[in-house]
This record gives sequence, C-alpha cells and structure tokens, in this order.
Amino acid sequence: MRGRNARVGRKGAARRTLAGQVFVVQVLVLAVVIAAGAVLAVLQTRRVQDDATRAEVVDIAVAVAQSPSTLAGVRSPDPTAMLQPVTEAIRIDTGMDFIVVMAPDRTRYTHTEPDRIGKPFSGNIDRALAGETFTETYTGTLGPSIRAVTPVRDESGRIIALVSAGVTRTHIWVQVRQQLPLILLAAAGGLVLATLSSLLLRRRLLRQTHGLGPSELRAMYEHHDAVLHSIHEGLLVFDKSDEHAEVVNDQARLLLDLPEGPITRSDLPVSLQRLGTGVVRDEMHVTPERVLVVNQDVVEHDGRRIGTVLTLRDHTELRDVLGELDSVRGFAESLRAQAHEAANRLHTVVTMVELGRSREAVNFATAELELSQVLIDRLTGAVAEPAVVALLLGKVEQAAEYGVELTVTGDTLLDTTDPLTPHEMVTLLGNLIDNALDEVGHDEDAWVEVTVRRDESELFVRVADSGPGMSEELFTRATERGYSTKTDHHGLGLALVRRLVARHGGELRARREPESAVIVRFAR
Repeated sequence: MRGRNARVGRKGAARRTLAGQVFVVQVLVLAVVIAAGAVLAVLQTRRVQDDATRAEVVDIAVAVAQSPSTLAGVRSPDPTAMLQPVTEAIRIDTGMDFIVVMAPDRTRYTHTEPDRIGKPFSGNIDRALAGETFTETYTGTLGPSIRAVTPVRDESGRIIALVSAGVTRTHIWVQVRQQLPLILLAAAGGLVLATLSSLLLRRRLLRQTHGLGPSELRAMYEHHDAVLHSIHEGLLVFDKSDEHAEVVNDQARLLLDLPEGPITRSDLPVSLQRLGTGVVRDEMHVTPERVLVVNQDVVEHDGRRIGTVLTLRDHTELRDVLGELDSVRGFAESLRAQAHEAANRLHTVVTMVELGRSREAVNFATAELELSQVLIDRLTGAVAEPAVVALLLGKVEQAAEYGVELTVTGDTLLDTTDPLTPHEMVTLLGNLIDNALDEVGHDEDAWVEVTVRRDESELFVRVADSGPGMSEELFTRATERGYSTKTDHHGLGLALVRRLVARHGGELRARREPESAVIVRFAR
C-alpha cells in the first residue's frame, strides 16, 4: 500500500485532474466576482459623487441666492451687468459648470455662455417658485447635469428671482474617472492574490488526490467501498497518530464486536491496544468470543508515515480443531509410550520365563497390570465422560515422560460436564494441565495435581503444581494478553481458558498459597 501503487488506471489527461478543474472554475468565479466588484465599486463611486454634487450645488445655489449683492443686482436697472461678473467668479472658484440667476418668468440674467443671457431657462422651476429648494438631473443647454434651483427673496419674503447652480455629467464622470486607476489596481491585485491562492489550493489538491480526476476518484471510491464490504478479513486503517481508525470494514466490526460510528484504538481488545505502531506478523489474539490471527503494517507515501493497517483473520474454528488435534496427538503419544513400555515389559517377562523364573515372571506381569488397571478403574468409576478419562490418562503418561508426577485426587467425581460440553471440558483441563507442566518444567520432584468435582452447587476444577505460581497481577496480565508467538501456540492456553470461563459466566483465579494452583468454578 505504498503511494501511487494504489492508483486506479488513468487515461492520460492531466488537465482533467480534480485539482485542475477546481483551479479553472475557481479562477473564473473569482474573475467574475472581482469584475462585478469593480463595476459595483465604479457605480458606488458615481453614486457617492452624485450625492456629493447634489449637496454642493444646493449649498452654492443657496449661498448665491442669500447674498446681498444678488438681491441688489436683481433690483438694479441692469441685473446682468452687476451679476454676471460675480456669478462667473463664483463658478470658477467652486468648479460649477453654470450658475444662472433668472427672473421668475425664466429670463436669464447670467449664464456661462453669454449669448444665452436673456433667453428662457430650460428646466423645472415650479417647486422653487413655491418656495422650495430642490435638485434634479436635467438635460439642458450644456447637456445632462445635476442642478439645484432655489428662490431669491426680498426683505418681505417675496420671491423676486431664482438661482440655479449645476455640474454636468461629463464633469462628474471626469471626477469618477480619476478614481478608476485605484479601483482597477485594487481589482487587479485581488485577481492576482486570488489566482495565487487558487494555485496553492490546486497544488494541495494535487498532492491530496495524487493527480486523479473526478471519474477516477469516483471509480476508486466505488472499488474501495466494494472491496471493504466483500473481503472476509477484518480491516482497520489508523491515521498517523495511530489513535483514530479512518477505515473500519464490516468484518472488523463483527470480529471485534465493535459498535457503529467512529472507532479509536481504545475501543479494541486490550491485546490489540498494546500492539504499538510497528510491524506485526501472524500473532494469535484471543477475544471473549474468537481466536484471531493479527497482522499490522506501516503505510508510507513518499517516505512519510501516514498510518497503520491492521488485518484480522478468524481462526476460532481452526483453533478448536487444533485443540482437538493436540488432544488426539497426546492420546497417540500416550499409546505409543504405553506400547513401548508394554514391549519392554513383555520382553522382560519372556526373558524371565526363558531363564526358568516363571513364578517371578507371573508376579512381575501381574503387578504391572494391577498398577495400570487401578488408575483406569478409579478414573472410569469417578468420571462419567470417556473423553475426560482418556485426556487424564494421556496426561498422566505425558507427564511421566517429562519426569513429572501427575495425580488425580481421590475426591475427583464428575457425573456430567454440564454446563460445559465434553469438548469444552477437554479444552479447559488440557490447557490448565499443559500450563502446569510448562510451569514445573524439568524440576526435580516436580508434580501436578488435578481435581475435577461436580456437586449440587458447582462444577469445580483445580490444577495445582510444584511451580512458583503467578501473582494475581501477573495471572491477570497473562489471561488478558491473549497472544503468543510460540509455534505450538501453548501461550494461548490461559487466554483460551479465560474466554471459555467468561462465556459461561464462571470464575477463574490463581493462588500461590499453600501451593501454586489455578481454580475454576461454574455455578449450577
């Protein structure tokens, strides 16, 4: 699972990558947005300029109308001679395109173009004649303009003239145009920044999508989803922190009994939480319900660690079969040992007969038969389940080969294995005895003692040995560990026992005094 090896087959069109399409669309959208913004900025500037012009022409018109020189000029015999120089000076100083003083009948006293003096004013004056100051946009002799019209009153308040001041649209556009370079510069800067940010985004998307196009990503997702739901192995993919599972397939949830929703490492069984972040190969793990083979690999891309992949295979049935095979193998080894021993004894008896010691030969053969028969008779009388009898007889012979004395206590009494099945009882006893034999090893005077008892209140199993035993903490850790790298899988023994005991609601504990022992109880 290294980088580009996971790619879907591409069709050779780099321009059709998801990152490229996003880049083109984003640049186009940003260009349209910035252009619209620039147009709106121009319109807003024009609107602001219009508002400022209206306020300005009103102020100038009112100032001229209220000037004493205007009132004196209107009353003079030659208003134009007195007012034209004054209004032209004011117009030039204020930047107005025209200032017109007129009679109430529209006759112009002043105008920017002298040849229009004496002609009627082209515009609306009705509201001014009514005493109101107002503004309007009107196309007059100088072209479209924003103008203000206000009345001139004498001392009694009577309207004796009107004043109009205005600025042409051409003049206003010149003012707006002066701000265009700044607006265009801002728009160009915004477009450059937007393009650079889009390039950075494209680069990030290329890295994250590995240059795949939308159709390839869709195909990859569909294949990915189909594979996850179809494979019969559990699969968990953790992120680079190794805490959060980014992928959990259905089989993994089934094998580990995981809930729906997000999964973290802490949701896994204890043994899987302790795997670490390294490579793991074919480790056996025991959960309350299953025996699993676990593998873990580190996922890298371009030399960077991006997470871990954990795979699980269900070996519960295989482990059960191996358990039965171990039992059969034990029986076979026991029979082989007995056959070998019987051959030795038979050879001894024959030799003694040939030497003429018939009585001694009979006594020797009888004593050996009685010793074996006593154990068989005692076990078959105390234990009703043949499989358990066979297991115990086999373990006695196996222990003897190891130089360990294995005894079945006299209070052993088992009329039925309930609540366990015979197979579960063989698994329980076999693993506990094997664990005890491993503990005593090849010590001198090593011994193992087995008690199996079922009464009205409980099913009781006790396996004691001459070994040092385990502390409660060590025993708990051994049963929770749930994995072994031993080739014979004996390290799974206590974990398998714990799984079986938990399944039936029993009690499993270890003690060290007065001797090392493991005790299992199942309430009836």
